[in-house]
Amino acid sequence: MPIPQEHTYTSEDYWNLPEGQRAELIDGKLYAMAPPNFTHQKISFSLARKIADYIDTNKGSCEVVPAPFAVNLDANDKTWVEPDISVICDKTKITEKGCKGAPDWVIEVVSPSTQSRDYLKKLWLYQNTGVREYWIVNPIMKNVQVYTFDKDENSTQFSFDDEISVYIFDNLSIKISDLL
Repeated sequence: MPIPQEHTYTSEDYWNLPEGQRAELIDGKLYAMAPPNFTHQKISFSLARKIADYIDTNKGSCEVVPAPFAVNLDANDKTWVEPDISVICDKTKITEKGCKGAPDWVIEVVSPSTQSRDYLKKLWLYQNTGVREYWIVNPIMKNVQVYTFDKDENSTQFSFDDEISVYIFDNLSIKISDLL
């Protein structure tokens, strides 16, 4: 749910939120973020660990960064998001404040309060700012919607019991049900 809007918010407003208040800034609107539940955190942590283990084993150079971590997709002063997992392969994008530019792979674990943002607003943002792969993991429906945006846009839905091949990495596939 958006925070009541008195005006268009900017990066300055986002970075000056009260200590401990999490929100995302999308197109000048602030959206409050409720604390995630246990299932959400278990899926996020397990996915991040699986991806990080793959990168470490293969001596890869990408960084896996779980939320909370601010991402300024296109240096727009009115948009800062906090994906559940950001995989960033160009380390020059990483600063102490977050990621300046699009991560290569973004994973969002859907919560009831974030569904419309994850499936609509963020899908559009990620598609149009250089994210190469976007996963929407839905614990209630037990499915994963996978989008790839490199050359040909592609969208495929998988169940938690399917082996899902990761587009940006060779030889990595993930079965969500194995992580639970």
